[in-house]
Amino acid sequence: MLARYARPEMTALWTREEGLRRWRDVELAALDGMVAAGIAPASAAQSCRAKAGDFSAADVQRIDEIEKETKHDVIAFLTFMEQRIGPDARWLHYGMTSSDVLDTSLALLLRDAATRLLAGLDRTLAAIEKRAFEHKRTVMVGRSHGIHAEPISFGHKLAVWFDELKRGRARLERAREGIAVGMISGAVGTFAHLSPAVEAHACKALGLGVDPVSTQVIQRDRHAEYFGALALIATSIEKFAVEVRHLQRTEVREAEEQFTAGQKGSSAMPHKRNPILSENLTGLARLMRGWGQAALENVPLWHERDISHSSVERVIGPDATVTLDFMLYRFSGLIENLRVYPENMAKNLALLGGVVNSQRLLLELAKKGVDRQAAYVIVQRNAMKFFESGIDFKGALLADTELLQKMSVAEVEACFSPDYHLRAVDEIFQRVFGRS
Repeated sequence: MLARYARPEMTALWTREEGLRRWRDVELAALDGMVAAGIAPASAAQSCRAKAGDFSAADVQRIDEIEKETKHDVIAFLTFMEQRIGPDARWLHYGMTSSDVLDTSLALLLRDAATRLLAGLDRTLAAIEKRAFEHKRTVMVGRSHGIHAEPISFGHKLAVWFDELKRGRARLERAREGIAVGMISGAVGTFAHLSPAVEAHACKALGLGVDPVSTQVIQRDRHAEYFGALALIATSIEKFAVEVRHLQRTEVREAEEQFTAGQKGSSAMPHKRNPILSENLTGLARLMRGWGQAALENVPLWHERDISHSSVERVIGPDATVTLDFMLYRFSGLIENLRVYPENMAKNLALLGGVVNSQRLLLELAKKGVDRQAAYVIVQRNAMKFFESGIDFKGALLADTELLQKMSVAEVEACFSPDYHLRAVDEIFQRVFGRS
């Protein structure tokens, strides 16, 4: 995790000390389950819980020293706990395997990370919704292939973003539910040494569901879904950021990122105001997709398990959740402070002399009884006059005698009203936001 792209609210979840606390919690919950099942004595559970304690930086260092000898992280942890607790610690990990601890504690961490990410999504959605209503009727040109198409509103564009991110939120909620399962099923998942009741008791105490069937690990399709959901959210954010980057281009300048007092855009050119936040989001999204792909590669493990997934998850668990948390924080701030220039939107809308209203003319001619292809020829030849000779589209239409045989001057001029293109905006907003 790079501190530059991390927030303490999420990084706190991935410290070594916090990881050890989760291992401790899993071990103690499993031991309580053993007591309930009549396997371990209650006195042992009481002793272990009373003496387990918290974990300091010095404890982490001591466990690391033990691991240098054992070459096994969970055994190093258990050795430390035996030294701290005493003889009753022999009941910790009874009948369990390392992955019972590792996978169940990872489920806790990923569940809690998802909860934090959902809060970040809610802030982002709220910011987009507010700006969408602010600009519900701010007319701008729509673009396809990067070329002027027909008018839309900037609020419509933001409504599209909101709806897409809302789907991303729903995916993350499903992924959080899917990942929040634990296992205490033993070496290859057969419960040979422990009753399934121990697993059920432990998972309930930890606030997790029970994996219905496991091998020596929880199956990694759950994790792939989780990291895939994160990567999709990041990709949506990149999509929005790319749009901001286009809108901020000098030749467009319909919107731009906030440029704060004292900010510098270039070490060489004092005039520069660059879309650095959006470009940063694009770069981070590339990492997120890579981590999503790595999670997919973790699904096909050998037989009942191997550990090829382990090193991957030690990286992508913290890095993906921390990075997406940062992306959401940065993007929500970008939207909250985005500068929008309706006057430039109007200027760019008029840039092509009104040819963006060509379809309106085409349809009006069709309503007048003109064959579609014939109507297309009439409208297109007048539109091309602007591109080829700079002749105003409306002026060209009003000088076209064939057209004026079908439409009056007033009917032609009415086809240039931008409000026509916003007729359904209230209904669209009702669909997306539940209000208009």
